[in-house]
Amino acid sequence: MSVLNIVLVEPQIPQNTGNIARTCAATGARLHLVEPMGFKVDNAKLKRAGLDYWHLLDITYYANLDEFFEKNKEGKFFYFSTKATKIYSEVEYPDNCYLVFGKETAGLPEELLFKNKESCVRLPMINDSSARSLNLSNSVAIGAYEVLRQWNFPELLTQGKLTKFDWAEQEG
Repeated sequence: MSVLNIVLVEPQIPQNTGNIARTCAATGARLHLVEPMGFKVDNAKLKRAGLDYWHLLDITYYANLDEFFEKNKEGKFFYFSTKATKIYSEVEYPDNCYLVFGKETAGLPEELLFKNKESCVRLPMINDSSARSLNLSNSVAIGAYEVLRQWNFPELLTQGKLTKFDWAEQEG
C-alpha cells in the first residue's frame, strides 16, 4: 500500500488537529505531530473533532522538529506555505512522501522554507493581505487529496452506495 504522511509542526488549535486526524483516518495517511502543541492530546475538543476515528490512526509524536527529521531521514518532504512560489498541483508526489504544515499562527519557519525552496508549495489564493491563509485542516485535506488523486486513490473506495436505492437500477 502507498504511504502518505501528514506532518503538523506545532499545531495550536485542537479542532484543526482533530479534523486533520479524521482526514488521515479516512484516507489511511499517517499523522506526525511535532511538539510543542497548543493543547494536550486528551483535549475534549480534539477528540470531538476526530470523533470515533482515533482507533484508525497511525500517529507518531516528536518532541521537536530536529527529532522529526532525525527519525525520518529518508523522507521526501513537501512544505506547504503561503510564502512558496510553486503551486501544490505542479508537483509529482512520490510514495512515502511527507506533507509538512506549520502552526496556524505563523506557518513553518522561514529558514526551513528558504533551505528547501524546490520543495515548498502553496495553495493559490486571492491577492489580498486580509486573506492570510486557508484553514489548516482545509489545507491538509486539499494537499492530501491531490497526492491521492495522483496515485489513483490506492485502496480507497471510489464508489458509494445509496441507502434507499440502487444505482444499478438506472443502468440498462
